[in-house]
Amino acid sequence: MRIGMLVDMYKPNISGITSYVSLNKRWLEAQGHKVFVFTFGNLDYEDDELYVMRSPGLPLNVNDSGFQLSFRYSTVAERKLRTMDVVHVHHAYLSGPLALRYCKPAGIPIVFTNHTRFDLYFQHYLPGVPDAIGETFVRTFIPSLCHRCDLVIAPSPGVAVVMRDLGVKDPIRVIPNGIDFAPYANPQRMTRGEVGLPDDAIVAMYVGRLSPEKNLRFLLRAFFGVAGAHERAHLVLVGGGPEQEELVDVVAGSPYKNRIHFFGKIPLESVPGYLRLADLFVTASMTEVHPFSLIEAMASGLPALGIESPGVGDTISTEVDGLLTRHDLAAFTAAFMRLVLDSALRARMGATARESARRFDIEQTAPAVLAEYERLAATGEQKLTYWQRLKRWWTRPIIGGDE
Repeated sequence: MRIGMLVDMYKPNISGITSYVSLNKRWLEAQGHKVFVFTFGNLDYEDDELYVMRSPGLPLNVNDSGFQLSFRYSTVAERKLRTMDVVHVHHAYLSGPLALRYCKPAGIPIVFTNHTRFDLYFQHYLPGVPDAIGETFVRTFIPSLCHRCDLVIAPSPGVAVVMRDLGVKDPIRVIPNGIDFAPYANPQRMTRGEVGLPDDAIVAMYVGRLSPEKNLRFLLRAFFGVAGAHERAHLVLVGGGPEQEELVDVVAGSPYKNRIHFFGKIPLESVPGYLRLADLFVTASMTEVHPFSLIEAMASGLPALGIESPGVGDTISTEVDGLLTRHDLAAFTAAFMRLVLDSALRARMGATARESARRFDIEQTAPAVLAEYERLAATGEQKLTYWQRLKRWWTRPIIGGDE
């Protein structure tokens, strides 16, 4: 089967969606399928995988997002797209309309996965747009896109509820995004001394983008409360983003600056090794859809602390593999302190977290998505008109080899 993954941005930009597409592409190719990625920009980037179709784009320098604006694919990419058996849209605003434009008339089934809290992220990435206009746009665009797709996927039950609240009335299938467990079972061997952490520290770690929607100032305020009561508590933030400089300035003015560590961006393959250095994982984000870093931390055997919200609340089972609190500084700080103080609790929850995370193993999630691809492709083939069949038959030989 020929599968098209449509994304508004791809490597070298690192994001949860990039990781999802890359990992699932490898898994599907191992099953004998051909997977093509259709994206924009970075035309001179040397891809380490086959079948990445890049079209020109105009960089959008908004909050260091990495997005590039384009309203069409190149001629080569457009022709290749029309040869797919099924396409999977992972970004709504550019890739979604293009899938409808190119694939719908050709009878190619379209899958859309909602990876983003559009109701919340719109404010962060288009800050000049009034909230009322942004909300109206989201509540009009997202239901319309979903209605015209052949399958809509939500990575978690909480996100399905959010989509219903936005006005999506079409059926929504809940299929979690998967991770590859192998790197977390055998992580890179590192020592705390190599990265400047004391051996006796109790290390809380956050991994992800350093940007306003991640609620990191709230996390820092909670840690200040913990650090003031426990002299061995340390906080590590792994990742980069538009808020990094401001966060560094906040920390520099605090009495706990020597116990808060900014490690910056690291290669994805190094994440398991860094997680192995931590005692617990913390996140204050309430804008998640399916938090990869949280799942990866749990797969590493770390208990997790988060705020009750879609995505995070669907992942952590409070008092079982981690702790959830309401969005309240005192409650969050108290739970943070509890995990720092109680090593037995961390050990018990960490062991359970590793087992809980297995439900997100790609060997569990990818087959469910593939089954939907196969169902849609078979149904789509039956619905093709004579002229659509003829066009597909004629187009594939004209385009030539896939390499």
